[in-house]
Amino acid sequence: MKSDSLYASSSVAPSLAPDDPIAGAIGLLRPQAAVHPGLHAGGSWAVRFDAFPHVRIGGVVRGAGLLILDGRDPVRLGEGDFYLLSNPPSYRLASSVTATPQDARSLWDTAVNGVVRIGAEAEEDTYLCGGSFRFDENNAQILIDILPQLVHVKAASPRSRLLSHVTDLLSAEAENTAAGRSLVLDHLVQILFVHVLRAHVEQTDRPAGWLGALHQDGVGAALRAMHADVAHRWTLRELAGVSRMSRSAFATSFKDQVGTPPLEYLIQWRMSLARDALCRNTRSISELAAATGYESESAFSTAFRRVVGASPKQFRDSARRAIVALSQGDPGPSPQV
Repeated sequence: MKSDSLYASSSVAPSLAPDDPIAGAIGLLRPQAAVHPGLHAGGSWAVRFDAFPHVRIGGVVRGAGLLILDGRDPVRLGEGDFYLLSNPPSYRLASSVTATPQDARSLWDTAVNGVVRIGAEAEEDTYLCGGSFRFDENNAQILIDILPQLVHVKAASPRSRLLSHVTDLLSAEAENTAAGRSLVLDHLVQILFVHVLRAHVEQTDRPAGWLGALHQDGVGAALRAMHADVAHRWTLRELAGVSRMSRSAFATSFKDQVGTPPLEYLIQWRMSLARDALCRNTRSISELAAATGYESESAFSTAFRRVVGASPKQFRDSARRAIVALSQGDPGPSPQV
């Protein structure tokens, strides 16, 4: 909710991110999607996956199985169920807890036309699809910190039908060899990711952090306003007005729901946008100052150094060195000075 009577919209500089907070956050994550081969299985079967620092996602197109995270009780996945794993430890997908697992990476190497098989083809009764997302390390915690380790969306969920449509397309495209296959798969798995995030918000009483607060009338209105106009020089009074709350009630409610005070959240979001722009060298430092709501380059630089631990110039130079090192075959240090 954004009311022109409560504040004057900023027109100082072009926006650094979309108005939609989820689109903005995912854009900052620079997700690199990898679609796993479709898994056809029958009889006794199991696949072991290594721990993964970001997000894995999957669904049961046909049949059923168990998702067994190390250190947790098995979770039954029925036909039409979906799951999202955030920073998971090693885990198994299996027909039973006693099935002997195969290593996922070795199994994927045997894929033919986007499909792997375990057991005799005549006995196949299970079909699973999935993928993984790697995020930009500078901003990965924007999402990782607010997601539970496991999001389980059951077939009975109101969003399951939409998810099934996406997985039908994903499954068909995984077995397709036509031109543009990788592009289509990349977009489909990102669509699946967003729908699972939506399902998580809808089925959870109070999702953690900004993702849950977005859907609240009060704090959510302020969050949406901040994301819609990051260049505006927001005050606590204005944000409380957007939320239709008193300043003290708004500040308390925002911190309770999001985890940080409102103006600190705004600074952190602005600096995340700035880090991304500096890494990609898309704005000058003076342009970034205006685009993130600062009156001067020096004020912006002071705020950036406080949050990041380095000046904008130091951070940009470090990012450039990392890109050069990567192009020469040396991964080098991450641009986190």
